[in-house]
Amino acid sequence: MKQVDENFLKDVSQILLAAKNNAKAAVNLSMVYAYYEIGRKIFEEEQNGESRATYGKYLLKELSVYLTGIFGKGYSADNLKLMRRFYTVYAEDQIGETAFPQFKKLPAVSSGRRFYLSWSHYLKLMRIKNIDERHFYEIEAVKNNWSLEELKRQCNSALYERIALSTNKEEVYRLALEGQIFDKPTDLVKDPYILEFLNLPELPEYSETELENRIISHLERFLLELGTGFAFIGRQFRFTYEEDHFKVDLVFYNRLLRCFVLIDLKIGKLTHQDIGQMQMYVHYYDRQIKLADENKTIGILLCRDKNDAVVQMTLPEDNDQIFASKYEEVLPSKKELQKLLEEHLSEEDDTE
Repeated sequence: MKQVDENFLKDVSQILLAAKNNAKAAVNLSMVYAYYEIGRKIFEEEQNGESRATYGKYLLKELSVYLTGIFGKGYSADNLKLMRRFYTVYAEDQIGETAFPQFKKLPAVSSGRRFYLSWSHYLKLMRIKNIDERHFYEIEAVKNNWSLEELKRQCNSALYERIALSTNKEEVYRLALEGQIFDKPTDLVKDPYILEFLNLPELPEYSETELENRIISHLERFLLELGTGFAFIGRQFRFTYEEDHFKVDLVFYNRLLRCFVLIDLKIGKLTHQDIGQMQMYVHYYDRQIKLADENKTIGILLCRDKNDAVVQMTLPEDNDQIFASKYEEVLPSKKELQKLLEEHLSEEDDTE
């Protein structure tokens, strides 16, 4: 008897697994809508009560007993409070629907709002008071298919503030409508990059080779920190001019801007010689590697410290290819970055 092709068996298995995963995702999303409606019913019933505080407490307790008796765990008074809060947060909250044209068939609640993420994601998002920041993280989580842990990590690393600080007021507002958009080279670059996942503080000292090795060991998380559209090409890319040999630490490609992105690692303070070296790397890629229909190569010097005045003076005034960014070994103070963002936006207002 002829043996059945193993690839055929795997293909059929994958179809069933995909169907189960899709069914699970559909169930999770339907529960988000159900929790919104439960929250609405609780809120409206409480508003009709004679003594809201007393009646609300009694209502949640009795409803919890009733639902638990029918459906089992998951309907404690505390969980019902979260559903009520979910409704109060999102009842008047609208998000840029044009950001997700692929989800037009999703149902909408009475206000026209649609939901795209799991209940666990919304439990995290509800804690963000700034509505623009909340919209940004929701959009990015949907666009990039962030897990709950990745959403938490991006919030904790103050991604919104880090991106907003590098742009003008109009672009900050755009973040809340469309998320991060990649139109130009500066959109690819953050300053600083947060590399807490490398666990560098545990080392009394480390070399650039050790930094590179740790990045490669945590490549998936490093790609997430870089942002959308990055693909890893290789490390220690070598090229030669006559008898002189040079190596680029890390080479990536960004699919959105269709360009190579070179990263050189510096564990000390950045020097003008480092910038000159990166200029040579970028010129080499532009002249020898990239295709005619691809965009200009971008170079990022990832350093522990830098003098912005030296960087600015070394690079041409119309520079749009080489960037210097610091990396942080621990998560930044979100409150401090929020304060800086407020000052940044205030300065924009003063110049208008």
